[in-house]
Amino acid sequence: MHVNKATLQTMAIAAAMVAAGTALAGTGGDTFDSVWITLTEWMQGTLGRILIGLMILTGIGAGVLRQSLMPFVTGVGGGVGLYAAPDVIESVMSATIPAAAVVTSALQALPVGF
Repeated sequence: MHVNKATLQTMAIAAAMVAAGTALAGTGGDTFDSVWITLTEWMQGTLGRILIGLMILTGIGAGVLRQSLMPFVTGVGGGVGLYAAPDVIESVMSATIPAAAVVTSALQALPVGF
């Protein structure tokens, strides 16, 4: 059976994922937890809502001056990004690889002659 280079690379990546087990990021201690909690509360609390409102109002004002909707859309996008940033960062930094078990079973099912 012929195996091309891309297949071998894919298998090597899958094997590395399995060998790594579960990848846990951000488990380096709790020294700055209070800072992170404070920033999260600021971004998703009352201060964050005020900043989001100001971003949208500034976008509306710039949109009226430029006679375009794009500044308004930028203000809304910035506001949504500001509010969602803590959740996105938490998701990325606490990422795990739940597919490792699936990859392991798939690799174990490969023929021995590979």
